[in-house]
Amino acid sequence: MKTLLFAGSTRKQSYNRQLAQATARIATTAGAEVTHIELADFDIPMYNADLEAEGTPADVLRLKEIMFAHPAWIICAPEYNGSYPALLKNTIDWASSPVKTDPVWKDGFRSFTGKVLGLLSASPGGLGGLRSLTHLSPLMANMQCWVAPKQFALGRAFDAFAEDGNLKQEAHRASVQAVIDQVLWAARKFQAE
Repeated sequence: MKTLLFAGSTRKQSYNRQLAQATARIATTAGAEVTHIELADFDIPMYNADLEAEGTPADVLRLKEIMFAHPAWIICAPEYNGSYPALLKNTIDWASSPVKTDPVWKDGFRSFTGKVLGLLSASPGGLGGLRSLTHLSPLMANMQCWVAPKQFALGRAFDAFAEDGNLKQEAHRASVQAVIDQVLWAARKFQAE
């Protein structure tokens, strides 16, 4: 199953980027064909309809294509001020914006419709970014994604990763695995229909 995985952060020492890397290894072992992208590798400006009227940036189109090609997604979302960060919202806003002059991309939901989405979060706090996920879930459902009910918020992330980048605790690995398993299961079901 082709699975897109990314973190909603570009910070070098981001716990969510670390979680995305650890999750990519677990998902690959589970049989997923993982495409792990870094949002920092895309030149995507702050969304502005006037800027969009001048033409959709090339990296936005590249991101739309990558998203469309993957039936399963996993997003590791940081929590900023009790919600998901502006970087993630901006990325979703651009990726869902219709390209009126392009017959393929004039449907803004094309990259999102029917995708099976797993949500993870990591935070130094005790809740692990849980509030970010509770805000992100309805947004992604509105984008016509199927959001897996099983989610995981990793608390005390500053002490959660081993030197090799893997999660130290078996309970944490099992929680990530449970999200991956549900995403892959549902994506396979949807693909079979």
